[in-house]
Amino acid sequence: MSPAMGTRFAGPSLMQLISLQKSVASSCRTDESGAQEALVGVIGSIGDATFGKEALAQLNRWMPLCWWSVYRLFDDQPPTLHASGSFGVSDGTRESWRVYRASLYRRDETFCLAKEHLREADAALLHWHATEFSARHREAIYSRHGLRERLSIVSAHDESGLTSINFYRNEGQQAFSDDEIDAIRKFGRPLLASVNRHLSLCGKASTDHFQLNALTRREREVCERMLKGWTHEGIAADLQLSAATVKTYRDRAFERLGIHHRNELFALVAGHLHSAI
Repeated sequence: MSPAMGTRFAGPSLMQLISLQKSVASSCRTDESGAQEALVGVIGSIGDATFGKEALAQLNRWMPLCWWSVYRLFDDQPPTLHASGSFGVSDGTRESWRVYRASLYRRDETFCLAKEHLREADAALLHWHATEFSARHREAIYSRHGLRERLSIVSAHDESGLTSINFYRNEGQQAFSDDEIDAIRKFGRPLLASVNRHLSLCGKASTDHFQLNALTRREREVCERMLKGWTHEGIAADLQLSAATVKTYRDRAFERLGIHHRNELFALVAGHLHSAI
């Protein structure tokens, strides 16, 4: 591995952390024209409601990717998903996100070294193989969907948060080559700028900035009424359900949202409104 490619950290995992290139001036052995065309296409998708799907299709003009996702992680609240999509395979990104947000993110240590690195740099590239994730994380997402590895462009969002742009390959695709990783390292900054521009334009309209959008219709209806202060009996009467059924929908919704109590639901909404202002 070239010294420019980054550092492998030994121990329980062998994650590779790579500093992003500050410009695209230096040479790269992959097809630069393909990267530039893909970036133009991503820029053209900024602000579109189908950004997650369209941007990934544009990136596949450059190099094969089965999934991608854009999410933000925080020290004091659950993470938020802002875009995701699949290309050429079934889209399991939302299902995987619900599993991740329900519990896995609480024990996810894959960004710990990035946090340390970002104290001195503004962005980095992380490379993980599926075998390097914890057993529970690997089985629930990577093995379940046949994913083999993940490349993530990680940047500081604010004092307590990170933005992560994640690229995935499945077992039917070749592993990321050194040339491909170096190409993403080289073009990571303009891609990061494009994604951040999309997020800033979307604001409150972000497709999954608040997780009620990830709930089923009944789960969302129950939560919306709970936010208005309704009792379980009042919700049951309004929706023509039994109180026990209302509690079942509540429990399912809370599991998807990664919370356990009504006050956490209020806190989640308050955090969403504050970040959208």
